Amino acid sequence: MKRIALFVDVQNIYYTCRQAYGRQFNYHALWQRLNEQGEIVKALAYAIDRGDDGQIKFQDALKHIGFEVKLKPFIQRSDGSAKGDWDLGITIDIMELAAEVDAVILLSGDGDFAMLLEHIASKHAVETQVYGVPELTAKALMDAATEFHPIDGELLR
Repeated sequence: MKRIALFVDVQNIYYTCRQAYGRQFNYHALWQRLNEQGEIVKALAYAIDRGDDGQIKFQDALKHIGFEVKLKPFIQRSDGSAKGDWDLGITIDIMELAAEVDAVILLSGDGDFAMLLEHIASKHAVETQVYGVPELTAKALMDAATEFHPIDGELLR
């Protein structure tokens, strides 16, 4: 049975689904789809913690599905801009787990992950899959993955 590690860039998926479709991503449908492919041995969702009720309910729902939720505090800079991305944390976790699984599945449209996927595919001979909104996913990321899955109808709610 294929051993799967799943990594979700929650902010990226939330904003790209909202921008492209005005809808939310259906994590439950994804979980069901991946369970048919193999065993999900690790599922990590990376989110920014603003501490509001809706967000807490969403995080609880992810945990109920089977995700481990990693939170980073939302930082508002004095100039009004905000900081809060998980790129480095996601990269470290993927590099640590790639040797232990058959497939690494990343939900993100961020082209910064392209080099990472190429690296783990060559070093560990691991299958890499990316789920993203096609028009908002970097071409480099799509090209780096063994398989690109467009987020569309059945993965939206």
